[in-house]
Amino acid sequence: MKVALDAMGGDHAPAVNIGGAKEALQLYPKIEKIFLVGDETAVKAECAAQGLSLSDPRVEIVHAPETVGMAESGAKAVRGKKKSSINVAMDLVKSGEAHAFVSAGNTGAAVASATIKLRLIEGVDRAGIASGLPNEHGVCHLLDAGANPEAKPEHLLVYAIMGSAFARGVLGVKQPRVGLMSNGEEDEKGTTFTKETFALLKQFADSGKAPFEFVGNVEGHDLFETKLDVVLCDGFTGNVVLKSCEATAKAMFKWLKAELKSSPIRMLGAKISKGAFMALKERASAESYGGSPLLGVNGVVIIAHGGSTAVAVRNAIRVGMETYEHKVNPHIAEGLKQVQAI
Repeated sequence: MKVALDAMGGDHAPAVNIGGAKEALQLYPKIEKIFLVGDETAVKAECAAQGLSLSDPRVEIVHAPETVGMAESGAKAVRGKKKSSINVAMDLVKSGEAHAFVSAGNTGAAVASATIKLRLIEGVDRAGIASGLPNEHGVCHLLDAGANPEAKPEHLLVYAIMGSAFARGVLGVKQPRVGLMSNGEEDEKGTTFTKETFALLKQFADSGKAPFEFVGNVEGHDLFETKLDVVLCDGFTGNVVLKSCEATAKAMFKWLKAELKSSPIRMLGAKISKGAFMALKERASAESYGGSPLLGVNGVVIIAHGGSTAVAVRNAIRVGMETYEHKVNPHIAEGLKQVQAI
């Protein structure tokens, strides 16, 4: 397994990326090589600071003199900064030197670079980001979480196939359950867009060729309460939902901490329950899920949160490995043939 890591991507680069790479090398023996792509001087200095030995044959620095800022226009930066760490790392996947790309950097730039350099799988018009959310039954993936803000109904039909292929391959779900995000679970609820999408999904499901179970419309609370593996929406809606959920989780933990510190008795109770609180924090933390796969491109691309920690980067590398090993893209291509057959 060879991974191209954008060492300069994210709010806390390159420190968290080097830290994540170091942890991944320690925990995942399947890694044959991690390419640390970025400014050579900065990457070398950070490796020295964190004790990541460059004499390790599994570590290789690939110099990329340019960096795409988090606030830059993704598409413009990809074309204007040919030697950015995102472009150089993506080229390693394109050439076959690396099996997966991982970045906590500019999402728009990563999506644009992947689309331009790796191209889309035949039958895919728009790539989509699948972001995992913990619920009562396991993990539900929201798709699309930001790659395609102005989606069409046919895009979401393809997302259903891609998301179910990921759930089946990486998560081991035999028959993925797919829902469509709407403002009510009744069939007639929703906008023109969601109604047209519902009709497409139901037609495909009724054909008997769908590699998933379509459960119909779902609402926001279903993300956490209902047994769902994939919830479909356009990228604008998905990104708002995802960031709202992340912010809510952070706020709840902050409020809980303040309340527990408000009296000695509560502090004693918190100390007794520390294990439960830590387990809950890990379950709700984006760090545990690491990164989100960009589904639909001819290669494995994992996009991590801009504020990722070293743990999140390490887990993003793990997700990249799992996506490649379980051959998610070939399963997507096979599922798309079923759509073309109806």
